[in-house]
Amino acid sequence: MEYSILKISYQEKTAVVTISRPAALNALNTLFFTEMDDFLDTLEKRDDIKVLVITGEGKAFVAGADIAEMSGMNSEGGYRFSTTGQRIFDRLGKLKIPVIAAVNGYALGGGCELAMGCDFRIASKNAKFGQPEINLGLIPGYAATQRLSRLCGMGNALYLLMTAETISAEEALRIGLVQKVTEPELLMEEVMKIAGRIASNGSHALQSIKEVTRKGMEMTFADGSELESKSFGWLFDQPSTKEGMKAFLEKRKPEW
Repeated sequence: MEYSILKISYQEKTAVVTISRPAALNALNTLFFTEMDDFLDTLEKRDDIKVLVITGEGKAFVAGADIAEMSGMNSEGGYRFSTTGQRIFDRLGKLKIPVIAAVNGYALGGGCELAMGCDFRIASKNAKFGQPEINLGLIPGYAATQRLSRLCGMGNALYLLMTAETISAEEALRIGLVQKVTEPELLMEEVMKIAGRIASNGSHALQSIKEVTRKGMEMTFADGSELESKSFGWLFDQPSTKEGMKAFLEKRKPEW
């Protein structure tokens, strides 16, 4: 399908999705979810892409969900809007490849939830984060009540959810919401360097790290460790692992 909100580009082994509704600060609407769903269908079929980067156009990453669309909803519509967003953001976590949020500006409400749905977040110094839904008499709908506490701890999560405070990139870094902060003009350069570093590794190991780490969050420590051991063993039968160890012994770069 042709996209009117998403701009897609490819740089070597990395796909870059830019959300482009700058006049609405890239607010998330039903069409966004439809387009992202379709793009992920396409991406899942490609073996040549090893990293996905998501960013926003203009001064916002995503400033929230589209309140103009939400204002006419009843309880059934609100439920569908919530579960649709949750399903799409869950797909990011289930992708075999790493997903990086390049947060270039406002990441509020649904935008913060989208960023949290990615595997990790790199932010420019002018990025702002928050969950202001309570100011509308609402709660988050795209799993912020679940992800924020897992990423930042219960106290930090409840504080942000209940006060609707907007925090800086540096504060987001301090509480573990983001992993690195850059100068605004260097954000995409830094993110693409990170993506390239990740993409230079073997695909099977990358997929295993993501799968075991994410699934392990929902398991006991013992069960998660068992899953790790099974994945560790499985990798020994993969050609990429054999090449990686052979290259190390031969003191050369592996040819994946």
